[in-house]
Amino acid sequence: MSEHVLAEQRVLARGRDYEAVCADFAWNVPDRFNIAVSICDTWADREPERLALIHKTAAGGVERYSFADLRDASNRLANVLSNHGITKGDRVALLLPQTPQTAVAHIAIYKIGAVALPLAVLFGVEGLQYRLQNSGARALITGSESLARVAEIRARLPALKAVFSIDGAGDGVIDLRAAMKAESAAFAPLDTLADDPAIMVYTSGTTGPPKGALHAHRVLIGHYPCVEFTHEFFPRPGDIMWTPADWAWAGGLFNILLPSLHYGTPVVAHKFAKFDPEAAFGLMAELDITCSFIPPTALKMMRAVPDAAARYDLKARTVASGGESLGRELVGWGEQTLGLTINEFYGQTECNAVLSSCSALGVTRPGAIGKAVPGHDVQIIDDGGNILKPGETGIIAIRAPDPVMYLEYWGRPEASADKFIGDWLTTGDQGYRDEDGYFFFVGRDDDVITSSGYRIGPGEIEDCLIGHDAVALAAVIGKPDPVRTEIIKAFVVLNEGYEASDELAGELRAHVRERLSAHEYPREIAFRDTLPLTTTGKVIRRLLREED
Repeated sequence: MSEHVLAEQRVLARGRDYEAVCADFAWNVPDRFNIAVSICDTWADREPERLALIHKTAAGGVERYSFADLRDASNRLANVLSNHGITKGDRVALLLPQTPQTAVAHIAIYKIGAVALPLAVLFGVEGLQYRLQNSGARALITGSESLARVAEIRARLPALKAVFSIDGAGDGVIDLRAAMKAESAAFAPLDTLADDPAIMVYTSGTTGPPKGALHAHRVLIGHYPCVEFTHEFFPRPGDIMWTPADWAWAGGLFNILLPSLHYGTPVVAHKFAKFDPEAAFGLMAELDITCSFIPPTALKMMRAVPDAAARYDLKARTVASGGESLGRELVGWGEQTLGLTINEFYGQTECNAVLSSCSALGVTRPGAIGKAVPGHDVQIIDDGGNILKPGETGIIAIRAPDPVMYLEYWGRPEASADKFIGDWLTTGDQGYRDEDGYFFFVGRDDDVITSSGYRIGPGEIEDCLIGHDAVALAAVIGKPDPVRTEIIKAFVVLNEGYEASDELAGELRAHVRERLSAHEYPREIAFRDTLPLTTTGKVIRRLLREED
């Protein structure tokens, strides 16, 4: 497709600078909007054979699916769900990895006006049971690898009326492929309102049980500006999008799968049994991936691959990263190895993709997340909702209303209300903004360390630690101390070829003291083989604090 036609899809004008792009932007959210129509049927009508998905199978083969393929399959699945009594507003859980069936299931659910409930395949039985019970899910679509866990808890899920497997029938389990084959490939999508519920993603929460963040169909529209901004006026001819992040995570779903299909850009689907940085480079080279979203933890692992730039013929045009602070070390590595500036973006499940860098516009600054994405009013506020001056640390907040903002926490009206201070949705993250409008992340409210009167964010220390040749991963917490309130403690995973020792610990302390500050170096260092990570690759500092 030509650059001219692609430009018609964009919501951001190719301005001369950041200010001009912001000035030219205005939201266009129609009263009626359906995600499935936007990401599938519109393209199937316009260019039915247009490439939509590229599936790298576990066996090493490559399968390609057109938008016509997606429409046919999603219509059949929509009929299956409807014939099993699933209707508008019902929650349909998806316990699937990155596969074409996952994308088809999302499209089918939106077509019938139901609510997609993506669940990570790594969840254990307790995690699954809580989310399925709390959501009142009426149906579940999964595969053979998860059926044993589902069977263990199914008697405790009275709302769950149907379980479908993409791998065939079982005890009380419906063969989804056979059921779809028996259905018609014709289905008229429900004419939904833009504000009708469409997706519910459970937050991992630092305290209390996870909360279901319920989003409307308009959430897709809310992501357009950041996707275009972060990927430097995406889409462009020849673009192919990929992420190793689970599509059950807001980052993989909202930042890659759904918007890429909206723009008619092929998405690569591949299930890593365990993330392999060498295999990630191989996948990018083999499938000519141009645009990717790679979380910081995965980038840190890829950074350890020797001579990657020389050994792989990469076509990378943009790499975006978010979910945790990126840090200067990874940005520098991206420039040297990938030949591009990694664009960091920021958001959270409840209100994603509101801050970003864009090197094409010169919106990039070492250590900064970026600036407010066009269309979003993001500020640093205090506990009273007052906007703070540049340089003052406070709460990162987004002004409502905003198309990308969630509707509510499922069944938690008090928690939903507590999320706001006036018109400001509070993120629970601490940060500050400089005179030029760049935002800097300090840390989660519960991750910020108070030591000898200083408020210290862990991200900068972790970034400094991985700048040492010996360090592969690092996590920093505050450890209670009777004199300093807290001292800084670091948990470190070493690169191959290095061994834990008191001498190395002293070297790492000196490394941080010399590069950051005398009050920011870790007074204690614990060497670990692994760190506790969420299913999305974020370090769970809470578990380290509890363990300590």
